[in-house]
Amino acid sequence: DAAALRPLSKKEQARQVAQWRRAERERLIALRLGRPKAEREVIAEAVSQQLDALLEPNEAQIVSLYWPIRGEPDLRGWMRSFVARGGRVALPVVIAKGQPLVFREWRPGIRMTHGVWKIPIPAEGTDVVPSTVIAPLVGYDPLCYRLGYGGGFFDRTLAGFEPKPLCIGVGGSCGAIASIYPQAHDIPMDIILTEEGQRHRS
Repeated sequence: DAAALRPLSKKEQARQVAQWRRAERERLIALRLGRPKAEREVIAEAVSQQLDALLEPNEAQIVSLYWPIRGEPDLRGWMRSFVARGGRVALPVVIAKGQPLVFREWRPGIRMTHGVWKIPIPAEGTDVVPSTVIAPLVGYDPLCYRLGYGGGFFDRTLAGFEPKPLCIGVGGSCGAIASIYPQAHDIPMDIILTEEGQRHRS
């Protein structure tokens, strides 16, 4: 009928994309959690080696990482090594729903507390501005757009940065999809790292 043939409005398109993303997010997280621990360790090691080649530790640069949950690559060993070699590391802190993230410097032995969703964060310290943001991927597409958990925290935060930091998405190659159907608010990663290598946004 005519209703079925008419073009979808932007609002209807956005609703359908959000619906699709919810289902795809659940599928990809289940796939990631289903991988054996040894496979996840291989991914983390491969990503760590690529980060060593990309990022030079120095006092002038701050690299934001994340505390791993739900089968994400565990880069805490790389974090410790990076700091030991003279680098600076920060962790993202959720202040409130709908608000940008803030970043708090981390180093081994610092006192930690639990933030939103019980994810460990530095208990104290001043906010810092990262020069590089490393974000875990639920999924990713050939244009380096990242599918996350749906809260929009990274996109909202990156949109407010000037200049924009180097954005690196990390995850397993099992998260590869044809497209995340990017919307106006989606911000692509500059580089995607998986156990299969690097993908740079052209």
